[in-house]
Amino acid sequence: MAITNIDEYAHLSRDDIEALGVELTTIRRDVEDSRGRRDARYIRRTIAFQRALDASSRLLLALSRGRIGWVLGVAGLGVAKSIENMEIGHNVSHGQWDWMNDPEVHSTTWEWDMAGTSTQWKYAHNFVHHRYTNVVGMDEDVGFGVMRVTRDQRWRPRHLLQPIQNLVLAATFEWGVAVHDVDIHQRSGVRAVAVKIARQSAKDYVLFPALSGRRWRRTLAADATANLLRNVWAYLVIFCGHFPDGAEKFTLEELERETSSEWYLRQMLGTANFRAGPVLAFLSGNLCYQIEHHLFPDLPSNRYAEIAARVRPLCEKYDLPYTTGPLARQYWQTFRTILKLALPDCLLVATADDAPETASESKFRAQSRAGVRSASSSAESRRCGLRTALRNRSTSSW
Repeated sequence: MAITNIDEYAHLSRDDIEALGVELTTIRRDVEDSRGRRDARYIRRTIAFQRALDASSRLLLALSRGRIGWVLGVAGLGVAKSIENMEIGHNVSHGQWDWMNDPEVHSTTWEWDMAGTSTQWKYAHNFVHHRYTNVVGMDEDVGFGVMRVTRDQRWRPRHLLQPIQNLVLAATFEWGVAVHDVDIHQRSGVRAVAVKIARQSAKDYVLFPALSGRRWRRTLAADATANLLRNVWAYLVIFCGHFPDGAEKFTLEELERETSSEWYLRQMLGTANFRAGPVLAFLSGNLCYQIEHHLFPDLPSNRYAEIAARVRPLCEKYDLPYTTGPLARQYWQTFRTILKLALPDCLLVATADDAPETASESKFRAQSRAGVRSASSSAESRRCGLRTALRNRSTSSW
């Protein structure tokens, strides 16, 4: 089952966890105190670049006659849509730029270029998902209500189809997010989403093709392909941040007694990064730093790289894993989980307490606790946290 006691699972004392929380709060305060012109210039330049890329790509599609022009135009439009969704829409809606008091980039006014509404997404994502990250039964983003990604979710015959559902979700991700958010709102926002879907569809599949005259089919295909590229990329980034091995799940029992420092720890253990250079980080909305984003969802995304340079040493200090890896490997682990958990538990090998995608503190209880539990109560002792416990367990299993 999922983790019921994060202190025991992390192999850290209460004092250690509170000290970790203080150090993370210091990072938050340092970034908040240093926000200024550099950050404001970054987001304004990003918006200007995105709009210029969108306009130039559409112009190229309108003026070009050959296949190369179409491909370049579609690629540019797909990138522009990805930047608008990931680096601008997602992060603005998190309130990362509210401190500027600029109505153009404020979380209360931004409406992004996708099927779902910003208002409903902010509730489903900012409040529910980020508050209850990976808490089974509370966080609806654990499998998005259509897939089984942990053994804590009961297997049903429909899960046999989830490898196919996964492909459909990737191709239609914006629509999946829109419907998912309405479901969290208990259908109260159906009208708002219906209006947004109608407006979005009219823009992409009626207005722009109509402006192309006799070449409307070419424009319609370009818009559909660009949206497909954006959907698949957004799906890939989000799934690689939440479902690789090491992104742990938690129970309601753990949530009931959670302190603010344990909330920090849950974000660190429940999310995963992937390695990216500056360009890939920008295209992902800096969500290659998913750990840092979940720790500080309302801090400017352009600061996540420098925040990561401080968070990773904290993982070393407190002997905690820092889950990251190449994008291809993170997705392979995610895809393997989706394939594997399509099957009933009786066909699976590992237990619900000791599987790559589902683990709990019970996996350590059969071991001798000497040398595994935290020794941090002594000032002279070296911490033996979760990373050491996992390594010792891996060694003892051979």
